[in-house]
Amino acid sequence: MARRRHTVARHAHLRSPHPLAQFGVMLVVAVAVAVVSAGGVAAFASYDLVESFSSGAVEIEGQPPVPPDIGAIEGGVNVLVTGIDQCEEEFKHYFGARCKGPDAAGKLNDVNLLVHISDKPRRVTVISFPRDLMVQLPSCTRPDGSRTGGGRDAINAAYTYGGLSCVVKTVSQLSGLNIHFAAMVTFGGVIEITDAIGGVDVCLQDPIRDRNTGLNMEPGTHTVSGVTALQFLRTRYGVGDGSDLGRISNQQQYMSRLARKLMSEDVLSNPATLYKLASVALSNVTPSTNLTNPMTVVQIALAVKDVPFGDIVFLQYPTLGDPSNPNKVVPNLSAAADMWAALETNKRLQITGAVGANGAVVDVTQPSAPPAEPDPAATGDAAAPPAEEVVELPKSITGSTADQQTCSARKH
Repeated sequence: MARRRHTVARHAHLRSPHPLAQFGVMLVVAVAVAVVSAGGVAAFASYDLVESFSSGAVEIEGQPPVPPDIGAIEGGVNVLVTGIDQCEEEFKHYFGARCKGPDAAGKLNDVNLLVHISDKPRRVTVISFPRDLMVQLPSCTRPDGSRTGGGRDAINAAYTYGGLSCVVKTVSQLSGLNIHFAAMVTFGGVIEITDAIGGVDVCLQDPIRDRNTGLNMEPGTHTVSGVTALQFLRTRYGVGDGSDLGRISNQQQYMSRLARKLMSEDVLSNPATLYKLASVALSNVTPSTNLTNPMTVVQIALAVKDVPFGDIVFLQYPTLGDPSNPNKVVPNLSAAADMWAALETNKRLQITGAVGANGAVVDVTQPSAPPAEPDPAATGDAAAPPAEEVVELPKSITGSTADQQTCSARKH
């Protein structure tokens, strides 16, 4: 599908939050908000916290050095955040068969998000890669130093082969982008981060009845925390058509609303909450070595502090059914090529596809008030605001922007 470009009126930017929280938004959406929002606070709040954060950092294999000034990175900054389904002792009984038997010790990268922060004008795009996406894995070095030759497998097997470094190499190979920074968090870590800010409000249009996760929720708005937050993130059969693609859209709703909570004055104006968030985040997030520099964190935060919510876009990587396995998907390379090319233009992205995959979420954004009529007393000498060029994405790509609000739904 060819990309069509046209112009739209440039709207005033919505109020931007505190810069550290704003980059926090990007990684909240990417499940690792605290790497930045809390990491920036901890950088000057507690040397011990930052020292602990740095001690577990992961070296990314084959990654070229990152300039000390991120402004020198051409083509924008790319951050990979992955969520690991580790069978942590405290939560493993909620994972059912996944945490029983010989596979219980394994770790799969079930959530994979690429955060792209463009050059000026700064825009932020968060791309989710389905866990069941079949790809050609690259050759990676295992934690014990041995090599694995790659091969065709689901993308969520990359962590098993070679840890966070292998996930970075896999997504870099698939996207053609150099990934500058990376971070890993477990589902238990997401729970800890959620609890640190007092829970997250999520919205349901339809009830969720999922005996696989034990989640039973009525329509309406609910504040989820603790195990309920984990259940909401893991629910698959309770939303959309029961597919993993629908689950990703539901997870995007959670991350978007977590971002809104982090940007609220309840969090930003409360030093105790911020410090608690920093402590919890830095003990639950594993970064790449080049993300441990506090100055890098601050630079990234400042780079996106003025990004309007309409230019913070959440997309799902486009897929097709796998002809050899109905339970897997394969890359839609044509649509993906359009998406990567659109990012390269650094124009405003226009989503023409559905707000979420397979009916898992619905858009409940309240319409904005119509623009005010021109002042009759105006002289007419003032120049009209410049039009902004946009790039339409293929209809096969689902997603939403940060100024939209979605609710969980069932496909009827």
